[in-house]
Amino acid sequence: MKLKPLGDRVVVKAAEAEAQTKSGLFIPDAAKEKPQKGTVVAVGEGRFTEEGKRVPMDVKVGDTVIYGKYAANEVKVDDDDYLILRVDDIYAIEK
Repeated sequence: MKLKPLGDRVVVKAAEAEAQTKSGLFIPDAAKEKPQKGTVVAVGEGRFTEEGKRVPMDVKVGDTVIYGKYAANEVKVDDDDYLILRVDDIYAIEK
């Protein structure tokens, strides 16, 4: 990974948008919604408290996470698309 997130940020590879509905209908590219789920590929070291102590991150590389719809910043590295977001914008870890 060429990106190293700082502080309480994580780098996520977004899941692919669904191409077909559960009933079998194909969804055109223009109608596909951006997924709000992805895999963590890099994690920062965590944020500092006011006392100067580092707070460990709740997520780790390889976790599948659910995040806010407008929470992430999109970046492109070597023709791959990634999202950078704060750990506070992650709502859940999928088990």
